[in-house]
Amino acid sequence: MKKAFTMIELVFVLVVIAIVAATIIPRIQTNALKEAAIQLVSHIRYTQHLAMNDDKYDASDSNWFKKRWQIVFINSSKANYKYAYTIFSDSTGGSTGDPNVEEIAKNPENSSQLMTGGSSGGEARLGYNHKKFPGMKKLNLGMSYGVTDMTFSRSCSVNRSKRIAFDFMGRPMKGKLGAANGGGNSTAYEANNLIQTNCIITLTDGSESIQLKITPETGYTCVLNSEGTACI
Repeated sequence: MKKAFTMIELVFVLVVIAIVAATIIPRIQTNALKEAAIQLVSHIRYTQHLAMNDDKYDASDSNWFKKRWQIVFINSSKANYKYAYTIFSDSTGGSTGDPNVEEIAKNPENSSQLMTGGSSGGEARLGYNHKKFPGMKKLNLGMSYGVTDMTFSRSCSVNRSKRIAFDFMGRPMKGKLGAANGGGNSTAYEANNLIQTNCIITLTDGSESIQLKITPETGYTCVLNSEGTACI
């Protein structure tokens, strides 16, 4: 005699699967804030990589130090009033501190995209909502991940400026590079621009927060655990 599932057995199996799915799925659902932090860590490390592989020192250019690779964060109309960031080298024009299209790093996975989520540069198309926006919308942390606030610890904040640059050794620097000392080894250079203690960047979505740490000298960047005591 050929055996088969009865309707009751089939319904029972489906109920069990539904219960198991309801238990497991919430555990594997992604956390948008954590995704934002992981992405940001990756892109800070990429900025450091660019800086170490593209030394901007030029003895014939007194403003060479302004051209180091950096990652800058904004929260303005160009970013739809959300927190967004851009990776660029301020290498053309007057090194104003704001990126132009030709200064922004290209997405290593898609060279037609620029690594910006909306920029304060003068070009209209760098605005997040521009119809010809050439950037990567996931770099807008507010629009993509619901980030509502971002703070920098005092060790890496200069006049509320939210930007991190790296020198050719991969050492993290704070503030606008226009204030840096061109000598590269002077006391003023080290005291005014090199980050001396751990830089803590805090992201929040209004209900929870997560922290990133950038260490001085090495520039090592990681996401901290919920207690803020160790990298995860």
